[in-house]
Amino acid sequence: MFNMMDTTRREFVKISTAASLSMLNPLTVSLESKGLTKKSLKYGMIQEGNTVLEKFNLIKELGFDGVELDSPNQLDNREILIARDKTGILIDGVVNSVHWSSPLSDADPMVRAKCVESMKISLNDCKLYGGSSVLLVPAVVNEKVSYQEAYTRSQAEIKKILPVAEKTGIKIAIENVWNNFLLSPIEAARYIDEFKNPMIGWHFDIGNIIRYGYPEQWIKVLGKRIIKTDIKDYSRKKANDEGVWKGFNAELGEGDVDWNAVNNALRFIGYEGWGAAEVPGGDRKRLEEISKRMDNCYSR
Repeated sequence: MFNMMDTTRREFVKISTAASLSMLNPLTVSLESKGLTKKSLKYGMIQEGNTVLEKFNLIKELGFDGVELDSPNQLDNREILIARDKTGILIDGVVNSVHWSSPLSDADPMVRAKCVESMKISLNDCKLYGGSSVLLVPAVVNEKVSYQEAYTRSQAEIKKILPVAEKTGIKIAIENVWNNFLLSPIEAARYIDEFKNPMIGWHFDIGNIIRYGYPEQWIKVLGKRIIKTDIKDYSRKKANDEGVWKGFNAELGEGDVDWNAVNNALRFIGYEGWGAAEVPGGDRKRLEEISKRMDNCYSR
């Protein structure tokens, strides 16, 4: 028999639980998130096939949902769009191809301008492809560029790019890389929030964090700022025994990423969607292995 009191009580418990989680993390919006659900990879990992169409057909057969291209690139846009439409492979986003060679933190304004102009191309390319974000390494700290200079310069340059992001509807996604910059999740969140603009967020690289932190902790701090994720693993033991870069030689699922904790954290913040493999690629056999390893990591 229908009991309004019981129904009201159940609804109250559901709402109270959601409210409690929101107090723990005000960016949490979903109790039903599935976390990582879509599989992508970097275009350069596909080392079999002579044309864009052949490469897209291959990854479609292997269970990938999408691919990320570099931009600006030397590919033919018409060929890309035909391959996309014929295969159903989505181009979920692009990776700016200039941010390392001409960083937004460089002392030379002409170098910074080169990256700004390349980002405008990347945003328009991404819109053409039907994607939603452009991955950007925001700055590089080194012996010639101080931390403060990197912070100030990169924010000033990104503000020049944001109007194009707003016009195209494509988000700028800052990635955590080994650039000696934004080394804590609290600082990373603050860096994004200071723009006060919804068109900038985070492309969270899971494996890159293991060297100096725990990805599940970063995820909960960054929360809804996370737009996309990169999927890779990292072994602290290999890094300690063989050198820090050797840590990336760990195959997906065999390093120190706690994929169960990562998936739980992503679900907690309401993330649902793309993870892009960024590991050594290869031919059909290698890409099939990567696809299966991603499935295992996603389901933990």
